[in-house]
Amino acid sequence: MRMIQEFKEFAIRGNVIDLAVGVIIGGAFGKIVASLVNDIIMPPIGLFLGGVNFYDLAIVLKAAAPDSSTPAVCLKYGAFLQTVFDFVLLAVTIFAMVKAINTLKRKETTAVPPSPPEPSIQEKLLMEIRDALLQGKSSQ
Repeated sequence: MRMIQEFKEFAIRGNVIDLAVGVIIGGAFGKIVASLVNDIIMPPIGLFLGGVNFYDLAIVLKAAAPDSSTPAVCLKYGAFLQTVFDFVLLAVTIFAMVKAINTLKRKETTAVPPSPPEPSIQEKLLMEIRDALLQGKSSQ
């Protein structure tokens, strides 16, 4: 029973919820980056390289059987290259975002703190009374 209570306390803390939100947003962001790579960046690169589709690049290790019962065994290095490119682009994008956020945070912390508010009239009177009492004691 105590273990369940401890788990509830752990799960309710903000860190776990923040982590869950981060994972969900990260997954959605990964899809956006994959679409950017696959649909925007790679087609011009493939066109520049003579119409090569990177996903189709492969080395056939064993051809398919003539009766089509056994598929070909292929080393699909093109799909691997595409995945590596996706990862690099995602890492660079996240790095740029974190760097921008850290720059904004540094600007906030280096801002000049506001000066303390001016003492009220009552505070000024109390300070004058205190100073007058201190002068009266020092003259005796």
